[in-house]
Amino acid sequence: MPTADHVSALKGGGECGALLRGLDWTANPLGHPEDWPAELSALVGITLASAQPMLIVWGPSQITLYNDGYAAMCGQRHPQALGRPFKELWFDIWDTVQPIIDAAYSGVSTSMDDIEFTMHRNGYPEKTNFAFSYNPVRNRAGEVLGMFCPCTETTASVAARGVERVERSGFLQVLEVALGATALLSGPDHVFRFANAEYAKLVGNRDIIGKPVRLALPEVVGQGFVAILDKVYRTGESHVGRQIPIELKSHPDAVARLRHLDFLYHPIRDEKGAINGIFVQALDVTEQVDEEQRQGMLNRELGHRLKNQLAMVQAIVNQTLRSADDLESAGKALSGRIRALAGAHDMLIEGRASRTTVDEIVRKALAPYDDDRGTRIGIGGPSLAIASRPALSLSLILHELSTNATKYGALSNDAGLVRIDWRTRPSPDGTEQFVLSWSETDGPPVTEPESIGSGTRLIRTGLSGTAACEVVIDYAPDGLRCEIAADLASFQNEN
Repeated sequence: MPTADHVSALKGGGECGALLRGLDWTANPLGHPEDWPAELSALVGITLASAQPMLIVWGPSQITLYNDGYAAMCGQRHPQALGRPFKELWFDIWDTVQPIIDAAYSGVSTSMDDIEFTMHRNGYPEKTNFAFSYNPVRNRAGEVLGMFCPCTETTASVAARGVERVERSGFLQVLEVALGATALLSGPDHVFRFANAEYAKLVGNRDIIGKPVRLALPEVVGQGFVAILDKVYRTGESHVGRQIPIELKSHPDAVARLRHLDFLYHPIRDEKGAINGIFVQALDVTEQVDEEQRQGMLNRELGHRLKNQLAMVQAIVNQTLRSADDLESAGKALSGRIRALAGAHDMLIEGRASRTTVDEIVRKALAPYDDDRGTRIGIGGPSLAIASRPALSLSLILHELSTNATKYGALSNDAGLVRIDWRTRPSPDGTEQFVLSWSETDGPPVTEPESIGSGTRLIRTGLSGTAACEVVIDYAPDGLRCEIAADLASFQNEN
């Protein structure tokens, strides 16, 4: 049997080279390698010398020639497939392969990335993936003699990407439902790659994906947040912020609103440990901060009231003794007024967990300051329910007005009078308003103070928990006047 050991095209080539040199070419449709056309000899030489998997399908019988790289992809069908028709090698996927090989023999190239086949090359079905191109090979006359195919099996990499997609999908699903706003930034420019619904809501549902933070949220640049991101990316050290003020826009053309955030910037590293992104998590704690500030103000004002209690008791004692006929009646009146003062103070400290009425709030707050006959303080208004938050604010305001009237105003002498009235009225926008009026007469002449004290600031703060609350204080010479107006619905309903 003639051998092809001396044929230069079959030199080297590892296992496949040795197998090709040992084939009985006299029985093969391609004939002896010495008689091969120059195009086939050149391709075989290139194929055997290449480390990349390569395949040649040649002649009308579509005889298969390949190198060691391609042999690994043939599974258990190697080496029997070498030098045999191409259909015998891939009979199980021939329905998919035949149109591609037919196109190549018709002079049309085909290139595919990660095409999927279900093969039985090792005796069991397995999903496989390949990247290849089928290229027709022509002679000088332009006739197609066969097909040349450099290829790569991508089964492992496709599977790895599939696993990565599943893991990434699961990871993103976790981030989507994570507590608070979450986002993923990539690269030194901090480009948004992911943001959950809470993050989108926080930034006004702006189009941020694929944009760097500087362009997506330009208002945060001057507030130092991009500088913090740069530091985290540069140093690899996480950054945690607590109750940090930040001005954010609800949409690009809106005016920025102040929010407070608890947030985390944490570096993300690749498999080599290099930083390639930042994980962002933020909790909007604006309401908590606002409530703490309001509570702090109330606590400070309550402390101020406590410091004034001795002065108030002294004023009540003096007022009681001036109008009493004897010590016994003075003692009874004084005891009742101090009890009333204590009850009003308890209401200020404890607040109201349930709804009450304006009349109850006014009477409890002012009871310690009237005389025995109840003629110096006039009260009038309809029966109106009031929610707990504005009830506490109204108690504080009335307490402040009463304290000032007792120290400096109409209740500081024997003739002054105070009148408190409340009502409802239509507002310009068609809703209903609650209105309370405080007026003093026959007291000492009134002058506007040169500076605003804590008590006046408390009054001007208005009724907590109400919408569109307005307070007007008029330092009229003949007596102080104060009017408080607020949205009736929010005044009566718990928020």
